[in-house]
Amino acid sequence: MPLPKAPKSNNQTWKISERKAKRSGLLKAIHEVNGDVYTGEWNDDKRDGKGTCKYKNGSSYDGDWKGGVRDGYGVYSVIRNGRKENSYVGHWVNDKKEGKGTYFYKNGDRYEGEWFEGKRSGWGRNQFQNGAVYEGEWLDDKEHGLGILFMENGNRYEGYWKEGQKHGDGKQFFIDKGQLLKGVWVEGSMKCGEFVDLGRNEAPEPTQFPIPELTLVDPGELLEKWRKDLLEEAEE
Repeated sequence: MPLPKAPKSNNQTWKISERKAKRSGLLKAIHEVNGDVYTGEWNDDKRDGKGTCKYKNGSSYDGDWKGGVRDGYGVYSVIRNGRKENSYVGHWVNDKKEGKGTYFYKNGDRYEGEWFEGKRSGWGRNQFQNGAVYEGEWLDDKEHGLGILFMENGNRYEGYWKEGQKHGDGKQFFIDKGQLLKGVWVEGSMKCGEFVDLGRNEAPEPTQFPIPELTLVDPGELLEKWRKDLLEEAEE
Protein backbone atom coordinates (compact mmCIF):
# COMPACT_ATOMS: atom_id res chain seq x y z
CA MET A 1 0.00 0.00 0.00
CA PRO A 2 1.56 3.33 -1.04
CA LEU A 3 2.35 5.84 1.71
CA PRO A 4 0.42 9.13 1.59
CA LYS A 5 2.45 12.14 0.48
CA ALA A 6 3.20 14.81 3.06
CA PRO A 7 1.43 18.10 2.37
CA LYS A 8 3.57 20.80 0.76
CA SER A 9 4.84 23.48 3.08
CA ASN A 10 3.10 26.81 2.71
CA ASN A 11 5.96 28.79 4.29
CA GLN A 12 6.82 30.35 0.95
CA THR A 13 3.21 31.44 0.46
CA TRP A 14 3.24 33.18 3.84
CA LYS A 15 6.47 35.00 3.01
CA ILE A 16 5.02 36.27 -0.26
CA SER A 17 1.84 37.44 1.46
CA GLU A 18 3.81 39.17 4.20
CA ARG A 19 5.96 40.93 1.62
CA LYS A 20 2.89 42.15 -0.26
CA ALA A 21 1.29 43.39 2.98
CA LYS A 22 4.23 45.68 3.76
CA ARG A 23 3.95 49.17 2.34
CA SER A 24 6.68 50.16 -0.13
CA GLY A 25 7.07 52.82 -2.81
CA LEU A 26 5.19 56.07 -3.24
CA LEU A 27 1.73 55.94 -1.66
CA LYS A 28 -1.14 58.35 -1.23
CA ALA A 29 -2.32 59.57 2.18
CA ILE A 30 -2.07 56.87 4.83
CA HIS A 31 -4.09 57.45 8.01
CA GLU A 32 -2.29 56.07 11.04
CA VAL A 33 -4.00 54.77 14.18
CA ASN A 34 -2.55 57.64 16.27
CA GLY A 35 -4.15 60.26 14.01
CA ASP A 36 -1.11 61.07 11.83
CA VAL A 37 -1.60 61.33 8.07
CA TYR A 38 1.45 60.50 5.94
CA THR A 39 1.85 60.99 2.20
CA GLY A 40 5.06 59.91 0.55
CA GLU A 41 7.56 57.14 0.08
CA TRP A 42 7.75 53.88 2.03
CA ASN A 43 10.22 51.04 2.29
CA ASP A 44 9.63 47.79 4.16
CA ASP A 45 6.54 49.22 5.85
CA LYS A 46 8.40 52.30 7.15
CA ARG A 47 8.46 55.93 6.05
CA ASP A 48 11.56 56.17 3.92
CA GLY A 49 12.47 58.80 1.32
CA LYS A 50 10.52 61.99 0.66
CA GLY A 51 7.26 62.52 2.50
CA THR A 52 4.90 64.77 4.42
CA CYS A 53 3.34 63.93 7.77
CA LYS A 54 0.48 65.91 9.27
CA TYR A 55 0.22 65.27 12.97
CA LYS A 56 -2.94 65.13 15.04
CA ASN A 57 -2.08 68.35 16.93
CA GLY A 58 -1.93 70.35 13.67
CA SER A 59 1.85 70.41 13.26
CA SER A 60 3.51 68.90 10.19
CA TYR A 61 6.85 67.74 8.79
CA ASP A 62 7.82 67.86 5.13
CA GLY A 63 11.15 66.37 4.11
CA ASP A 64 13.41 63.34 4.26
CA TRP A 65 12.72 60.13 6.17
CA LYS A 66 14.80 57.07 6.93
CA GLY A 67 13.69 53.90 8.64
CA GLY A 68 10.46 55.48 9.85
CA VAL A 69 11.93 58.65 11.41
CA ARG A 70 12.90 62.13 10.24
CA ASP A 71 16.40 61.94 8.83
CA GLY A 72 17.95 64.34 6.30
CA TYR A 73 16.64 67.79 5.38
CA GLY A 74 13.14 68.87 6.35
CA VAL A 75 10.78 71.58 7.56
CA TYR A 76 8.77 71.22 10.77
CA SER A 77 5.77 73.55 11.07
CA VAL A 78 3.38 74.29 13.92
CA ILE A 79 0.14 76.19 14.46
CA ARG A 80 0.63 79.50 16.28
CA ASN A 81 -2.13 82.04 16.82
CA GLY A 82 -4.35 80.13 14.42
CA ARG A 83 -1.91 80.04 11.51
CA LYS A 84 0.80 77.72 10.24
CA GLU A 85 4.38 78.84 10.87
CA ASN A 86 7.77 77.22 10.36
CA SER A 87 9.30 76.07 13.63
CA TYR A 88 12.49 74.40 12.38
CA VAL A 89 14.12 74.37 8.95
CA GLY A 90 17.23 72.25 8.57
CA HIS A 91 18.84 68.87 8.99
CA TRP A 92 17.80 65.88 11.12
CA VAL A 93 19.49 62.68 12.26
CA ASN A 94 17.47 59.85 13.79
CA ASP A 95 14.44 62.08 14.48
CA LYS A 96 16.48 64.83 16.18
CA LYS A 97 17.74 68.21 14.97
CA GLU A 98 21.37 67.71 13.98
CA GLY A 99 23.67 69.55 11.59
CA LYS A 100 22.81 73.05 10.37
CA GLY A 101 19.36 74.48 10.88
CA THR A 102 17.20 77.45 11.90
CA TYR A 103 14.73 77.35 14.79
CA PHE A 104 11.98 79.94 15.26
CA TYR A 105 10.94 80.21 18.90
CA LYS A 106 7.43 81.00 20.07
CA ASN A 107 8.60 84.14 21.92
CA GLY A 108 10.16 85.63 18.77
CA ASP A 109 13.76 84.47 19.27
CA ARG A 110 15.55 82.84 16.31
CA TYR A 111 18.60 80.58 16.25
CA GLU A 112 20.65 79.83 13.13
CA GLY A 113 23.53 77.42 13.40
CA GLU A 114 24.67 73.96 14.35
CA TRP A 115 22.77 71.30 16.30
CA PHE A 116 23.62 67.98 17.90
CA GLU A 117 21.07 65.48 19.21
CA GLY A 118 18.32 68.09 19.26
CA LYS A 119 20.31 70.80 21.09
CA ARG A 120 22.20 73.89 19.99
CA SER A 121 25.81 72.73 19.88
CA GLY A 122 28.67 74.08 17.79
CA TRP A 123 28.71 77.53 16.20
CA GLY A 124 25.49 79.53 16.02
CA ARG A 125 23.76 82.89 16.09
CA ASN A 126 20.80 83.55 18.38
CA GLN A 127 18.75 86.68 17.79
CA PHE A 128 16.64 87.55 20.81
CA GLN A 129 13.22 89.14 20.68
CA ASN A 130 14.50 92.23 22.53
CA GLY A 131 17.08 92.97 19.81
CA ALA A 132 20.15 91.44 21.47
CA VAL A 133 22.25 88.95 19.46
CA TYR A 134 24.65 86.24 20.61
CA GLU A 135 27.05 84.76 18.07
CA GLY A 136 29.57 82.12 19.01
CA GLU A 137 29.97 78.65 20.43
CA TRP A 138 27.23 76.54 22.03
CA LEU A 139 27.08 73.29 23.99
CA ASP A 140 23.97 71.45 25.19
CA ASP A 141 21.67 74.38 24.34
CA LYS A 142 23.78 76.96 26.24
CA GLU A 143 26.39 79.57 25.31
CA HIS A 144 29.69 77.81 25.93
CA GLY A 145 33.13 78.72 24.64
CA LEU A 146 34.08 81.87 22.75
CA GLY A 147 31.28 84.25 21.79
CA ILE A 148 30.05 87.83 21.35
CA LEU A 149 26.88 89.26 22.85
CA PHE A 150 25.58 92.40 21.11
CA MET A 151 23.18 94.29 23.36
CA GLU A 152 20.17 96.17 22.03
CA ASN A 153 21.73 99.52 23.02
CA GLY A 154 24.87 98.86 20.94
CA ASN A 155 27.13 97.74 23.80
CA ARG A 156 28.75 94.33 23.53
CA TYR A 157 30.66 91.63 25.38
CA GLU A 158 33.44 89.66 23.71
CA GLY A 159 34.92 86.71 25.52
CA TYR A 160 34.42 83.30 27.03
CA TRP A 161 31.26 81.61 28.29
CA LYS A 162 30.50 78.53 30.35
CA GLU A 163 27.08 76.88 30.58
CA GLY A 164 25.25 80.03 29.53
CA GLN A 165 27.19 82.51 31.68
CA LYS A 166 30.17 84.79 31.09
CA HIS A 167 33.16 82.91 32.44
CA GLY A 168 36.84 83.57 31.83
CA ASP A 169 38.63 86.34 29.98
CA GLY A 170 36.41 88.94 28.39
CA LYS A 171 35.90 92.52 27.27
CA GLN A 172 32.79 94.62 27.88
CA PHE A 173 32.47 97.53 25.45
CA PHE A 174 30.29 100.41 26.68
CA ILE A 175 29.86 102.19 23.35
CA ASP A 176 27.30 104.60 24.78
CA LYS A 177 29.74 105.81 27.47
CA GLY A 178 32.98 105.44 25.53
CA GLN A 179 34.51 102.98 27.97
CA LEU A 180 36.02 99.49 27.94
CA LEU A 181 36.09 97.00 30.80
CA LYS A 182 38.48 94.09 30.33
CA GLY A 183 39.11 91.38 32.85
CA VAL A 184 37.85 88.09 34.25
CA TRP A 185 34.28 86.88 34.76
CA VAL A 186 33.29 83.94 36.96
CA GLU A 187 29.82 82.39 36.61
CA GLY A 188 28.39 85.57 35.11
CA SER A 189 29.95 88.08 37.52
CA MET A 190 32.87 90.40 36.87
CA LYS A 191 35.60 89.61 39.43
CA CYS A 192 38.62 91.68 38.45
CA GLY A 193 39.55 93.92 35.58
CA GLU A 194 40.57 97.28 34.26
CA PHE A 195 38.35 100.19 33.14
CA VAL A 196 39.72 102.45 30.40
CA ASP A 197 38.31 105.17 28.17
CA LEU A 198 37.69 104.09 24.59
CA GLY A 199 36.19 106.52 22.11
CA ARG A 200 34.84 108.68 24.93
CA ASN A 201 34.87 111.87 22.85
CA GLU A 202 32.66 110.25 20.18
CA ALA A 203 30.29 108.49 22.61
CA PRO A 204 26.61 109.56 22.58
CA GLU A 205 26.45 109.69 26.42
CA PRO A 206 30.04 110.12 27.65
CA THR A 207 30.91 110.19 31.33
CA GLN A 208 31.44 113.60 32.89
CA PHE A 209 35.10 112.97 33.61
CA PRO A 210 37.68 110.67 32.02
CA ILE A 211 38.92 107.66 33.95
CA PRO A 212 42.16 108.52 35.79
CA GLU A 213 45.25 106.49 35.01
CA LEU A 214 46.29 103.74 37.42
CA THR A 215 49.21 104.64 39.66
CA LEU A 216 50.30 101.06 40.36
CA VAL A 217 53.82 100.23 39.28
CA ASP A 218 52.74 97.15 37.33
CA PRO A 219 48.90 96.81 37.18
CA GLY A 220 49.12 94.16 34.48
CA GLU A 221 51.06 91.78 36.72
CA LEU A 222 48.61 92.27 39.59
CA LEU A 223 45.58 91.65 37.36
CA GLU A 224 47.16 88.51 35.93
CA LYS A 225 47.69 87.13 39.45
CA TRP A 226 44.06 87.84 40.40
CA ARG A 227 42.89 86.29 37.13
CA LYS A 228 44.81 83.08 37.73
CA ASP A 229 43.62 82.76 41.33
CA LEU A 230 39.97 83.37 40.43
CA LEU A 231 39.85 80.84 37.60
CA GLU A 232 41.60 78.19 39.69
CA GLU A 233 39.14 78.77 42.52
CA ALA A 234 36.16 78.49 40.13
CA GLU A 235 37.37 75.11 38.86
CA GLU A 236 37.64 73.62 42.37
